[in-house]
Amino acid sequence: MSIFKQLTDKSWATQGVIGAINDRSLGPAPAAKTGLGFFLAVLTSVFGLFVVGYRLRMAEPDWVPIAEPGLLWFNTALLILSSIFMERSKHAAAKGQIAAVRNNLTVAGLMTVGFLVGQYLAWGQLHTAGYYAAGDAAAAFFYLLTALHGAHLLGGLFVWARTAFKSWQQVEVARIKLSIELCTTYWHYLLLVWFVFFTLLLST
Repeated sequence: MSIFKQLTDKSWATQGVIGAINDRSLGPAPAAKTGLGFFLAVLTSVFGLFVVGYRLRMAEPDWVPIAEPGLLWFNTALLILSSIFMERSKHAAAKGQIAAVRNNLTVAGLMTVGFLVGQYLAWGQLHTAGYYAAGDAAAAFFYLLTALHGAHLLGGLFVWARTAFKSWQQVEVARIKLSIELCTTYWHYLLLVWFVFFTLLLST
């Protein structure tokens, strides 16, 4: 009888319920952070392939370096500031200061938009100087790398906009704290990627 009871005992169901409760108790943070980490790892591989391709193309005899627009230095400063203000918003969220979160998020977003506008203007300067993607390999890589980086920043701005909008709705900081942490990590990552790309462009 005891054997029959053991066989019919739905211990798996009990374990499933307990597991579900444990998963809920952990909250969305671990899964979201793990997902972002995996996404950044994939991005690193993709960006790395473009860097390798750039270096290999430079070795070809027909490679002619271009003069990078001086505006890139100003754009870089804007991106650094945006990352700093994202970090400030993260610290404000940890302290539960919704006003500081809102202000720092807004400034970070404006700085990022300024960076993207500056990149577009840098494209215009190259185009005016006669550097076209179809006729110059160095220029083509410049457009490609900056466009790739800018596209991922635009994606980040979509998440930023949702988070910033909620901060202006005076929601509880706890509801947007995770989003701010993830955005801050993403901004720091793209800043690092830009440093790599910018250094690579300047080296040629």
